[in-house]
Amino acid sequence: MLIDLHTHSYVSDGTESPSEVIRAADVAGLDVVALTDHDSMAGLEEAAETAAAIGLNFVPGIEVSCTHDGISVHLLAYWPDPSHPDIVAMLERTRTARIHRAREMVALIGVDYALTWDAVVEHSGDAETIGRPHIADALVAAGAFATRDDAFVEVLAGNSAYFVPHYAPSVLDAIRTFRLTGAVPVFAHPGADGRGRVVPTSTIELMARAGLVGLEVEHRDHTEMQRGRLARIAERLDLVHTGSSDYHGAGKPNQLGENVTSPAALEALRALRG
Repeated sequence: MLIDLHTHSYVSDGTESPSEVIRAADVAGLDVVALTDHDSMAGLEEAAETAAAIGLNFVPGIEVSCTHDGISVHLLAYWPDPSHPDIVAMLERTRTARIHRAREMVALIGVDYALTWDAVVEHSGDAETIGRPHIADALVAAGAFATRDDAFVEVLAGNSAYFVPHYAPSVLDAIRTFRLTGAVPVFAHPGADGRGRVVPTSTIELMARAGLVGLEVEHRDHTEMQRGRLARIAERLDLVHTGSSDYHGAGKPNQLGENVTSPAALEALRALRG
């Protein structure tokens, strides 16, 4: 059984609609797929309907941008309640802050590169939230950089002169909110140091005490050494060991099913659903 619990549609920073992501998962031979757009649950209904129509098992999810001690932390949450006021308020504040930050960064970058806010909005398509990936896509389209990754390295990373921080919920508060509302939180790509600073093991321990359920161990941004270390942490803290593609659609490097979650791990997550 092939299970991929981390994908994105154009509701956030992917290139495909929620339905297209589900159909692509079916073509790739997946048995179970989750849609986990950044800070948005707007695509879940469409994805669920498409999955039901083609007979693919679907897990609703989200990836929330959080922070701890000034370090960015991405938190996956499965089976979130899209109508719970605490979740709605948290996501609305985060999305608003991301848009304000994006506008500020575009203004700064636009001094040195051919970039406008209108171009970024155009490349965000139907996204409910606008972020750095959309700025990167606009820069690539303008010919400033060859790839999205190049744009991140040169102008969008946290150490860039153009970088502007934005509000993000405390990861400990987000974990508690999701657990109290019945969702199942998993720490996304915890060792992805190519994206910036990563939290130490002591923070993962704090997250586990707050209610964290799993660690995304198998991810393309993790080396074999990192995977081994994270697997040992997961075992010691009794966290579910997951793996996912972090698929962002056609034209992006991540391939559906390139890293997967075991059936036993999925059942462990499902058993903790509120």
